[in-house]
Amino acid sequence: MEAWIVIGLLIAAIIAFSTEKISVDLVTLAMLCVLVMCGILSAEQAFAGFGDRVIILLAAIFVIGAALRETGVLDLLGDVLARTFGTRPKRLMMFMMAVAGGISAFMNNTTVTAVFVGPVSGLARRLRIPPSRLLMPLAFASLLGGTCTLIGTSTNVAVSGAITKLGQEPFKMFEFTTVGVVILLTGILYMVFIGTRMVPERDSDSIDGHDAMREFLAEVVVLPDSPLIGQEAFDSDFSALEFQVLKIRRADQQYDAAPHLRFMEGDVVLVAGKVENLIKVKKIEGLDILEDVALRSSGVDMRGAQVAEVVITPRSSFVGRSLREGNFRQRTGLSVLALTRGGHSLMHHMAAEKLRAGDVLLLQGPLERFRAAEENGEMLMMAQHQFSAETRRRGFSLLSAFVLAVVCSSLGWVPDTIAFVIVALLAVLTRCIKLENAYANIDWRLLILIGGMMAFGEAMQSSGAASLVADAITSWLQPWGVFAVFAGFCVLTVLLTQPMSNAAASLVVLPVAMQAAASMGANERAFAIGVMLSASASVLTPFEPSCILVYGPGKYRFADFIKVGGGLTAVMLVVVLTLVPMFWPLQ
Repeated sequence: MEAWIVIGLLIAAIIAFSTEKISVDLVTLAMLCVLVMCGILSAEQAFAGFGDRVIILLAAIFVIGAALRETGVLDLLGDVLARTFGTRPKRLMMFMMAVAGGISAFMNNTTVTAVFVGPVSGLARRLRIPPSRLLMPLAFASLLGGTCTLIGTSTNVAVSGAITKLGQEPFKMFEFTTVGVVILLTGILYMVFIGTRMVPERDSDSIDGHDAMREFLAEVVVLPDSPLIGQEAFDSDFSALEFQVLKIRRADQQYDAAPHLRFMEGDVVLVAGKVENLIKVKKIEGLDILEDVALRSSGVDMRGAQVAEVVITPRSSFVGRSLREGNFRQRTGLSVLALTRGGHSLMHHMAAEKLRAGDVLLLQGPLERFRAAEENGEMLMMAQHQFSAETRRRGFSLLSAFVLAVVCSSLGWVPDTIAFVIVALLAVLTRCIKLENAYANIDWRLLILIGGMMAFGEAMQSSGAASLVADAITSWLQPWGVFAVFAGFCVLTVLLTQPMSNAAASLVVLPVAMQAAASMGANERAFAIGVMLSASASVLTPFEPSCILVYGPGKYRFADFIKVGGGLTAVMLVVVLTLVPMFWPLQ
């Protein structure tokens, strides 16, 4: 009976994770409560996973990644690297994926993708390449790069912690690096020579003569005594600032820009321009961004506020609603300075424009507000635009400490948890990140999911559910040999990563796969590594945050990821099934 209760909870959890009607952390905690109430686990067993070293290690990595992003180090590195990739499309894609994948081996893949989206998009347009040709490969490279090291992705860290509960030694930092590098290189070659032919070019028409529509739109107010007063719309200082004047709102009237229409005091001008120039407007006498004027007049203190680009996620509650209807500023605590939408024209009053998934907003506000909006799934931050030289200097010092921690923990000089906690402490003590922001950047839902699923794995073992499921799968596939059983679990993991997170899928399958291996006298560690790499190599749908970041800017459709990512996932699965038994014999 206990085994069937656990299996029922597992099925219910998979359904709940798939629909996301209820947050994954709440589902996990609810499962633990049921397990304790049914007497399958004690309270101590149910919550023991939250004290595991893996939880501390992941929390430290979240803080380090956030600190490097807040200091502008990753943003600067991404821009420099993107500018030196080359001018040939295939070579550009190859170098871009190699660098993004290499960095993702040590950093959160979502952060790496966010760093590169802006520079890669700009570089693609300068080289007259549709950005969609490069953004999907960028997201895939960041995901595949996580297979190279223990800390490359939370899935690896979670599985390493889970196998210790099942009687195995934790993974070493570079134990599966050889296989991970092959996975990354195979993914790069696939995208360069095969995937690039399937990647859509829906924005190719916007390359020639329509770059203005790819720029941010902002509402700029003409202040009293501004030198623009009396100037003609088509022959004004806006041209020197590289802005295109689109419309002028005067009192309750709106006018299209015309050659002889002159600016007046108080005019609100809808302009298109590059983000760097829009930020400069805030420092030009006689001009200001409308949202800034409104905030100052209402008494809001904007000292220390950050300016950043964010992309609206497909699941955001703002999708389909205008900024005014959604009470954007009141709900997020952030003000909208400008917005852009791929190659689509936005000619309406910004507050009345209905937002769509993939819209990019230029926002201003406290950094903790950006983090809160990210945690709620409303948006993902792409780039910040305010970094001092001193801030970047501290960021590079932190980056050096992070590299040193990787080396020391890899050589066994310092336990990995201690090494990364020390770096996280340095991030706070050197003011690379505020303490409250450090806590805000920890993905608590993921930590609860991992800690809870570790306990669920123990319940699978103690109740006999793992043996029951393992026996069913092995009895079906064992006539074809141990390899068939191994392949079955890898395929099952890939399928489960579509409705649920990679970490959750791997932790669900792991105890069952290891139980099956034990029952056949097979190598349990090989099965664990196969499950882990299969979860990380799955890029079939755009549900991963890295894919969401490029979904809008690349103007992709859901079917694009199935078409391109489906083939890549199949190839990655073949690589895993081929290499894992070579390095970790199944018997």
